Amino acid sequence: MAPAKDGEGAVSSSATPTNLYKDPDDGRQRFLLELEFIQCLANPTYIHYLAQNRYFEDEAFIGYLKYLQYWQRPEYIKFIMYPHCLFFLELLQNANFRNAMAHPGNKELAHRQQFFFWKNYRNNRLKHILPRPLPEPVAAPPASVPPPTAVATTAAPTPPALSPMQYGVPSGSVLAKNDMRNMSSDRRKRKKEG
Repeated sequence: MAPAKDGEGAVSSSATPTNLYKDPDDGRQRFLLELEFIQCLANPTYIHYLAQNRYFEDEAFIGYLKYLQYWQRPEYIKFIMYPHCLFFLELLQNANFRNAMAHPGNKELAHRQQFFFWKNYRNNRLKHILPRPLPEPVAAPPASVPPPTAVATTAAPTPPALSPMQYGVPSGSVLAKNDMRNMSSDRRKRKKEG
């Protein structure tokens, strides 16, 4: 349907809106404000503050929290520096969690759990992602092959797998030599030798 024209051929203002809102910075300011707010949700103390000041009783604010779930999409998640904010955003969709965060004890519990997660996350993750050497199959050598001492090999021996605490530290470095686990094994070797 074509817009209505008046007698001189001009488009009348009733058919098309004349006052369209145009963001002067193409949404950059809104993007930054929402990013800052959502990252504040990674702090249990801030969530407690929102609960104490009754923000969670406002239906418009609850709707805003639902709207902010678009930050979980891959094109937006790459801008987030504190990924716990997405976890808390998901929890804030539940009315029971919103009510519970009004109590200081629950705020402290959430803060402690977050601390323990951060404390142990790297080591727990490295246990599962570090490559482990496959056990080498033991096969009986054929009778015609000479013993391994007489055969010259050109392949270098494979180094032992590093523990998660030594990950990224070269095996000949000072850090690896001064590691407490290495010191205790040296003591055991010296005890057996002496």
